[in-house]
Amino acid sequence: MSYFNIRVYGLLINEQQEVLLSDEFEGDRYFTKFPGGGLEFGEGLIDGLKREFVEECDAKIEVLSHFYTTDFYEKSSFNDSQVISIYYFVKPIEELQLKFKCKVFDFDEGTSQCFRWRKIEELTADDVTFRTDKTVVELLKSIANAG
Repeated sequence: MSYFNIRVYGLLINEQQEVLLSDEFEGDRYFTKFPGGGLEFGEGLIDGLKREFVEECDAKIEVLSHFYTTDFYEKSSFNDSQVISIYYFVKPIEELQLKFKCKVFDFDEGTSQCFRWRKIEELTADDVTFRTDKTVVELLKSIANAG
C-alpha cells in the first residue's frame, strides 16, 4: 500500500549565519538532516514543527515563514511512502540548551542524535543525506549569495 509521509523541518539560522544540522542514527543508517520530522495525524504543520523541536531539541520555537515544499517525487528511504517535506525558517524563543558538536555523528554515549552548526557559506549538498534536504541546501545557498 502506498501512502504519503508528510515531514516538517525547521531552518534555524544563528547570528553567525550558521544553520543547525541534526546528525542521527536510526534503523542501521547514519544520516544528517535539518531538525524536524513526521507530522502526526490530526496535527497542523506549525504545531507539528513546534512539537518536533521540543522532542528533538528541547526547544520552543517561533515559526517565521515558509521556505520550501517538496515539488518532486521522493520515495522514503525507510519505507514505501512518498515523502512530502515542508521547510520553515524558525527561531528559538529562548537560548538553545543543546550541547553542540563540531564533528559529524559525535554522539554522546547512549544517544543516537547530536546537533552542530554549519556556516551557510560553507554548506554543501554533501552535508545532508536526503534529496529534499540537498535541494534546500542549494536554495539556501542561492539566497545567501544573492543577499
